[in-house]
Amino acid sequence: MASPEEMVDDASETPSTPKSTYKDPDGGRQRFLLELEFIQCLANPTYIHYLAQNRYFEDEAFIEYLKYLQYWQRPEYIKFIMYPHCLYFLELLQNPNFRSAMAHPANKELAHRQQFYYWKNYRNNRLKHILPRPLPEPVAPQPPPVPSSSLPPAPSATAAPSPSPMQYNNMLAKNETRNMVSAGIDRRKRKYVLLSSS
Repeated sequence: MASPEEMVDDASETPSTPKSTYKDPDGGRQRFLLELEFIQCLANPTYIHYLAQNRYFEDEAFIEYLKYLQYWQRPEYIKFIMYPHCLYFLELLQNPNFRSAMAHPANKELAHRQQFYYWKNYRNNRLKHILPRPLPEPVAPQPPPVPSSSLPPAPSATAAPSPSPMQYNNMLAKNETRNMVSAGIDRRKRKYVLLSSS
């Protein structure tokens, strides 16, 4: 049997093996996809409600994981996100009051409703800020007032609007062919009636 001094000498001769570090076989692609999928699930208030109902937000390791996921807000990662609301909810989940409030169904519905209204009005609200506002139309100078004279005033173009298509029917001449049938005049006599009336 070896003495304790020999054992120490043997241990000093063999180099200590370094801790083996884990290497992903796919270079981290699988982890990236899993984290991307999870963070995009946070855009759904119903999923956040599910996490709160099942007490995930009471686990300190899960809270630390949510803090870790904040790296998705950096520009090199944000380009992969399809649902940007997930980043807003991730930021809100850092607050313990929000985490506990999402356990109540009424708060889940409120968040869902507010998200819907944001999506509904997003385009219109965005266009208000993006599109340039049209320049105001220049106002034409008013002509000087004409001294009163014996001439009748000229009709203005805006005073009499053009009649709608429905009003054209009332403006037909009384001896129009369409009106003759309703007036009881026979079609065979129409040519005679038209010639005699002219």
